[in-house]
Amino acid sequence: MTIYFYSVRDAYGCFSNFSPHSIELNGKWWATTEHYFQAQKFVGTEHEEQTRLAKTPKQAAEMGRNRSRPLRADWEVVKDAVMREAVLQKFLTHHDIQSLLLETGDEELVEQTTYDYYWGCGTDGTGKNMLGQILMEVRAEIRTHLATTLEEDATHAG
Repeated sequence: MTIYFYSVRDAYGCFSNFSPHSIELNGKWWATTEHYFQAQKFVGTEHEEQTRLAKTPKQAAEMGRNRSRPLRADWEVVKDAVMREAVLQKFLTHHDIQSLLLETGDEELVEQTTYDYYWGCGTDGTGKNMLGQILMEVRAEIRTHLATTLEEDATHAG
């Protein structure tokens, strides 16, 4: 079975970067993972802070896609790692949605987007689905982390 997500109002809406789950990264508070991701396009400039303070994730996304702002030179190289860092932090911070992610078992997670063939599956399903791929990687990492923690706790208790 495949689990599709997109809208924050859907059953798996917390998988969206627009979901209202704040994170703390690089010593700053971010209202959503979308705020963090978009702001990292302008790291070290005033555009980073302006994007961080955007009123909504949609506004942060619009700011991040605005090519009149100076996109960092290495963006295409680092964007997947930036997304992964934000998604991991989100699911480590919020245990309610971490549980929901873990409850998906080994199901494929797909961001069902219309036009995004990189982060989502695109209109015809042929997209790379990088956000879904990252969510599945984060799910596996958290599962491994929790198993290791349980083993260490059992060792210390015995």
